[in-house]
Amino acid sequence: MNRNFVMITSFLVIPAFLGLLGCEDPSNTQTICNKNPELCADLHKDSWCRFEKGDLIRNRFKLKNTLEPTGKLIFDQLVHLEQYNKCVELAAGVQHILHPERTNDRARAFGLSSQTLAELQQTTKGSLDPHLAFYHWSRFNDKQAEAALFAAEKAGEIVDIDLKAELATYYLRIQPAKSKRLYAEVLSLSNSDNFQPDWLLALATLYRNENNQQINYLLSKTNIILTQAKYSEKQMLALINGNKDLQIKLDQDATELALQLKSGNYQQSKLKMLLEQKTY
Repeated sequence: MNRNFVMITSFLVIPAFLGLLGCEDPSNTQTICNKNPELCADLHKDSWCRFEKGDLIRNRFKLKNTLEPTGKLIFDQLVHLEQYNKCVELAAGVQHILHPERTNDRARAFGLSSQTLAELQQTTKGSLDPHLAFYHWSRFNDKQAEAALFAAEKAGEIVDIDLKAELATYYLRIQPAKSKRLYAEVLSLSNSDNFQPDWLLALATLYRNENNQQINYLLSKTNIILTQAKYSEKQMLALINGNKDLQIKLDQDATELALQLKSGNYQQSKLKMLLEQKTY
């Protein structure tokens, strides 16, 4: 795939970068912008949307320094552009009384990012890459993209953990057994850096639909421990018919499971046994 289209802005196309990185820190967005002003010229200048802008700049920097960008990297660019575009649109609607030029700058950035996003969406349309096919199917219900995505799945070409998780979510209600199998594959690929606690809630839904409230409780409580989410003790206890002795055991198991998953030890966890349909 030609890499030049990835970096299109409303007024320039960034050429292929073949030089050395030197001592440039790829995580410091100010350093990136100072040394690569073309990556930031179309973005707004104040501190609004700093997380979205930072993610976009870092991804642009990766693309600039990648000779043959993967579909995943381009997919990330699309997502970061979407997030930046939505945020700066809201920021553009906030009138700055003391510095009206800042509002104008955000409006300019919104217009440019909208055009950049539309151009990249159009350029990637029809791609057979699974990540880009997923993007166009999930955003636009593109039937050609849908066919490409599920053809790749059938051929065993989808190995990325995040894309597998998206497919597992898709199959959650229409093919629960397949969803469970995919989540098992996802978790087998997980580590302390890429594990997502929301996967546990999806699995809890599968077990709830099977009327296995004990496992539903275990997975839901593990998610609560990992995310520190607020919850109703009364509603949780109701899942297991008010059995407080069972609750004590499940809470202990959930604490252990949370530690294992957080440290990337899924292979040694009881969750692996559950998904392989061994006795809990």
